[in-house]
Amino acid sequence: MVLTFDPFREFDRLAGQMMSGSAAGLAMPMDLYRSGDHFVLHCDLAGIDPGSVQIDVDRRVLTIRAERSARTDDDVQWLRRERPTGTFERRITLGDGLDLDKISATWQDGVLTLTIPVAEAAKPRRITITTGDHREVTDRGEAAEEHKVVDGTASPALTKS
Repeated sequence: MVLTFDPFREFDRLAGQMMSGSAAGLAMPMDLYRSGDHFVLHCDLAGIDPGSVQIDVDRRVLTIRAERSARTDDDVQWLRRERPTGTFERRITLGDGLDLDKISATWQDGVLTLTIPVAEAAKPRRITITTGDHREVTDRGEAAEEHKVVDGTASPALTKS
């Protein structure tokens, strides 16, 4: 026998909202991680039309909105209805050092994936030291290979300090 009335359903819903912070968190669970020089965000949006998903960046706030439509079949008798319907929204504040102009989004099997690259200026880099006579010094204190142009072609000339 299938129980159509669940006396604890409302309690479960409220407890879930308190644990996740919002109903949107239940409807739009996500994973976020860093991989090399970019961040990856996966959002589970099963049963949502990808055409209803809207992604915006305003200043440093990334907003994802999605809509799951309710079934409108009049001849359906619901036995259990746990997937929320309506419009859902997640807001994520992005930190400095990200290239917001190069965020990309893909959709596969009900999962929205955003790739957020780290800005070039925020990536670690090595600073080359140039001496007074315009030679570059390696990290071992040795002079680097210089290229001199002879008759229109570059030829390496090694100089030592």
